[in-house]
Amino acid sequence: MAVSLSFDKSTLSENDDVFVNVTMKNTTSTSQYILKWHTPFITSQEALFDIYRDGIKVNYLGPMVKRSAPIASDFFELKPGAIYQQKVELSSLYDMRVSGNYTIQYHANAPHTLADKKNNGISQEALIAPSESINIWINGSLPRGSVINEQAPESFAGGALTLSQCSATQTSMVKSAFNVAQTMSQTGDDYLQAGINSERYSTWFGKYDAARYATVKSHYAAIKDAFLNKAVTVDCGCKDSYFAYVYPNQPYKIYVCNAFWTAPLTGTDSKGGTLVHEMSHFYAVASTKDNVYGQSGAKQLAISTPAKAIANADSHEYFVENTPNLP
Repeated sequence: MAVSLSFDKSTLSENDDVFVNVTMKNTTSTSQYILKWHTPFITSQEALFDIYRDGIKVNYLGPMVKRSAPIASDFFELKPGAIYQQKVELSSLYDMRVSGNYTIQYHANAPHTLADKKNNGISQEALIAPSESINIWINGSLPRGSVINEQAPESFAGGALTLSQCSATQTSMVKSAFNVAQTMSQTGDDYLQAGINSERYSTWFGKYDAARYATVKSHYAAIKDAFLNKAVTVDCGCKDSYFAYVYPNQPYKIYVCNAFWTAPLTGTDSKGGTLVHEMSHFYAVASTKDNVYGQSGAKQLAISTPAKAIANADSHEYFVENTPNLP
């Protein structure tokens, strides 16, 4: 699967929206399947591009969504030789206000595997090779070299939970989930502060490595601190089918969606775990990504690519949900 990028112009001004033309081609002799959310053919719900300004990585500002493990209907078929094109606006998803030379590359996450391999005959997502990088000069609203800091809101002693667009029933459910998330993050932090390296750690984060372990340890310290000491807002207004989403540069506001309300309070893909998952996404917390969804995918990622497992939000959630219970 090949992806190429192009711009209509080589230089843009501060009044121009930044659009990139994305061309995806199936270069094989058989149909290939990729997840819809790994393509630019739906509204963006995760970071599909690596963007650098004068060598400095530009943060993704769009939504990051917690989903269930994919099923066959979540896949997009590209027939042999098929070419699909889409124009994508980048300036609404990445902060491109600073003047400079921008380098853009299409770089989707790791392939997902279907739990039901007999479903439509699809067993695994096709591997999408990263595109070649392209460059564009932007004369932005801020001078070249300006530093943009992602400022976190002020903390409050003992933390604070604010609810938005929640009914009385939803308010009760969110408060219970928040308490569970606090407990989960505390137990996760206790485990790592104690330096334990057991089956529980290796299942979700892979073979022990001192540097990776230290990274995960810092993540849970930050997640625990956020639930205990920061001003967290949970918004109940989302009506989409998935669990929840956040904007990673806007701590500590979590939007919960339809799947959240039917999830168990604890256990796999629970309400409490969903809040931990979303909290880990914030740049002010752990900057995790959605490399894979679901326990099966997370376990495989821990074995194949531990460096991605320690940056995967579902892996962080499943570690603290600890279902089934692992020592």
